[in-house]
Amino acid sequence: MKTTSAVPSRRDYWAQQMQLGYDLIQQIIPFEVHECGEGFASLPDAAERAGIELQFSESKIAGELERVFFIREGLVNKLMAIGRAMNDRGWILKIEDGYRCQDMQSQLVRKPELFDAILKKCIWENDGQLPPTELVFRRATVLIANIPKIGTHMSGSAVDISVFRRDDGSEVWRGNPYLEMSERTPMRSPFIEADDLQNRLEITAIMEDHGFMHFPFEFWHYNQGDAMGNILSGHAVPARYGPVHWDPQTNRVTPYDEPLRPLNPLDAIEQEIAAATQRATTSI
Repeated sequence: MKTTSAVPSRRDYWAQQMQLGYDLIQQIIPFEVHECGEGFASLPDAAERAGIELQFSESKIAGELERVFFIREGLVNKLMAIGRAMNDRGWILKIEDGYRCQDMQSQLVRKPELFDAILKKCIWENDGQLPPTELVFRRATVLIANIPKIGTHMSGSAVDISVFRRDDGSEVWRGNPYLEMSERTPMRSPFIEADDLQNRLEITAIMEDHGFMHFPFEFWHYNQGDAMGNILSGHAVPARYGPVHWDPQTNRVTPYDEPLRPLNPLDAIEQEIAAATQRATTSI
C-alpha cells in the first residue's frame, strides 16, 4: 500500500477518528427516541425458514456469556434480504453479534482482550505514557459503547458481521478479522490495502441498500432505526428503537430508566486501567 503526504500519521489518524466518533456520540445523546415496544425475533430461525445460508459466531461475548442472535422483529426481514443478496453473490453473511443485555455490554467494556488493546493504543497515542482516565473512557465509549443509548446492540437494532465465500469458505477479507482495535478499524482507514477497502465498501453497499447504516469507526458494525441510525441516514424523525431490557419468555421490552448513565463510570475505568497495567507487567 502506498502512502502520500496527504495521509496523516497512524497516531494522528487514530486520535482524529476517535475524536470524530466521540463527536458523533454527542449528537446521539440528545436525539429523540420514541421506543416502539417492538419485540425480538431469532435470526437463526428466520434464516432456516427462508432457506438462507447464514453463519453465526460460536465464541462467547465475555466470560461465559453466550451471544444472543436476536434483533427487533421489524428488522429481521431486511436482514434476511441482505443474507439472500449475499448468497446470490456467492457470499455468506456471518452474524458475529446481535442483541446485548446490560450485563453483556458492561462486561464487554471490561473484557481484558479488548480493554487491554484500547489501553495500549491510548498509551501509544499519549507518547508512551499512561493516559488520563478520561481519555480511555472516551475511547472505550466510542469503540465499545459504554453508554446504553449509544449502544445499538442494547436496542436490538444492530449486528456485527463478517462475510465468507460459499465456494471455499474463505473470508471476504477486510484488512483484519472481527474484532480489531487500531487505526485500521475505521471503515475508510487509509492503512489497509485497496482491495480490502473495496470489500468493506461493497459489503456496506449491500447492508445500506436495506437500511443498515455503517458505524464509520468500526468496519463490522451496522444498525438501523435507533438514534445513531437515524443520524447517519439523515432521518430527523425520532428513533423507533432505544436501549431496552428484553424478557425472552414473554418477548416484552422495557426501556432503560437511565439510558445515559455509563455502564462503567470513570472510577471503574480507572480500576480497569490498573488491572490492565498489572497484566502487562506480569506478562513481561
